[in-house]
Amino acid sequence: MFDNKLIVLYRLEPGCLGPDGIDHIDTFCNLAQQTLAAFDTDSCQWLLEPRFNKQLDEMAYCLANKMLTRAQAAKYLQRFGHDLEQVQEVFEDKLTDLINQYIARKS
Repeated sequence: MFDNKLIVLYRLEPGCLGPDGIDHIDTFCNLAQQTLAAFDTDSCQWLLEPRFNKQLDEMAYCLANKMLTRAQAAKYLQRFGHDLEQVQEVFEDKLTDLINQYIARKS
């Protein structure tokens, strides 16, 4: 059923980890991915990776190996009773908490 999951790829800017974020972004993304796996549902899976290429969108949506627009992703999640905006907000709040914890630990 993996093909029926909406994959949400979130590309995270190294600068969010401070001026030396480029040195930490890979490690942070790997650690955060493990914690954020709890946000995976029957309909959605979150993937986190560094955003080294500014030409790429911060977020990308994929279903059954096909790229979707944000509107298409929102419509897909509505079928499961989920609102993309709300789901994304909860995800970003948790991600912010993880960033703050990581920065506090490396200080």
